[in-house]
Amino acid sequence: MAVFAQTRRTPPPPATTAADALPLRRLSFAALGTTCEVQYAAPGGDAQAQGFERAAVAWVTAFEAKYSRFRPDSLVSRINAAAGREWIAVDAEMEGLLKLCDTLHFMTQGVLDPTALPLLRLWDYKAAQPRIPATAEIAAALALVGWKKVQRAPGKVFLPVAGMALDFGGFGKEYAVDFVARIAGEHGITSALVDFGHDLRALGRPPGRPAWHIGLEDPRQPGRSDGSLAILGQGVASSGDYLRSFTIEGKRYGHIIDPRTGWPVANGCTQATVVASSCLQAGVLSTTAFVLGVPKGIDFIQACPGAEGLIITDRVRAQTRGFYHHVAA
Repeated sequence: MAVFAQTRRTPPPPATTAADALPLRRLSFAALGTTCEVQYAAPGGDAQAQGFERAAVAWVTAFEAKYSRFRPDSLVSRINAAAGREWIAVDAEMEGLLKLCDTLHFMTQGVLDPTALPLLRLWDYKAAQPRIPATAEIAAALALVGWKKVQRAPGKVFLPVAGMALDFGGFGKEYAVDFVARIAGEHGITSALVDFGHDLRALGRPPGRPAWHIGLEDPRQPGRSDGSLAILGQGVASSGDYLRSFTIEGKRYGHIIDPRTGWPVANGCTQATVVASSCLQAGVLSTTAFVLGVPKGIDFIQACPGAEGLIITDRVRAQTRGFYHHVAA
């Protein structure tokens, strides 16, 4: 990921309203395999802040326990363990997420496929000695991938082939960001920046400032900023493989796998950043644009009303027509 909050980039202007004088509070906790942080202003004081923080942490904790593939007792893990054997009962919430998978798979032309876990396991960049899988291994993993293979009926789901597996990692964190922003609104908080592992959603503006400033990481120098965006009420997400990868015989293999080919993306892209109406939309668009590359990725972003994006490759910087509107001076 390649975006990070910058709320202290410039001195704030003089306070003009009571809201502008509010302190910016910070909630930080570990979940979803990353650091989750919310910066927000609570006009209702400590009681409002405490109520929001309890609700936000409780929801994220429950969401992770239910849908993480890394939790052996999660619903997703139980569905995966039953692949090829039996149907698993699901509730209305899970049915809603499976319906969302339908939409995202169709919208991304198969680039986002929640059944791609066999491929992710095969291309394990975290291994002590990463390796390039054999052609037969990739073919075998590809045979287990395909969202349209998943069988569903009211109140239940079935993965028909042993070895098939679901993974909501392609959109789960972004979904959680948007939900926590919704929780903030339900608690009367109108100024907040939800940041889960640099997937972001902004509400309103920070006290005393015209907008939230979001730094863009330089993929050539990770950890350093390469400009920033000014964001109001939108989501921002970046996709990149310059941090999570391995190199063999001088060739780098990134962690973003194209489920249509079974291979890591190798189109020269290093980073794709999208600003959209929600974090979920921004995340899905950035990942898809990264896989599609230039120019198809730019065309894909521009086809989504209200979304703007930037793709950086090892040779060019390409952006949508309106991306410059978000670039901070």
